[in-house]
Amino acid sequence: MSDHLDQKAKDCIAACNDCATECGHCFALMAGKASSNACPACCIECAAICRLCADAIARNSPFAKQLCKLCADSCDWCAKECGAHNMEQCKACAESCRRCATACRKMAA
Repeated sequence: MSDHLDQKAKDCIAACNDCATECGHCFALMAGKASSNACPACCIECAAICRLCADAIARNSPFAKQLCKLCADSCDWCAKECGAHNMEQCKACAESCRRCATACRKMAA
């Protein structure tokens, strides 16, 4: 990674990428199944925002802090929705979302 990235940025990029992957996995396993809430729709939204956020941080975008705030909010939503389910993929997705939200809030500060 580039020299302009400090450890906080590198950690946030990793958290965003991990979250996008977990969200994609959850979406793939939940697509077409009945759900009492926004899972799996939240997963596809969250994954897209996480990837956008990671890219913005990596290129030192002037909008990275705002995108990190949006990403944290998206991750909170997805963690709530997926966390309401007992399936393993939903639990893993929710946990990944919580980690990503924490990392993004540190970047947005």
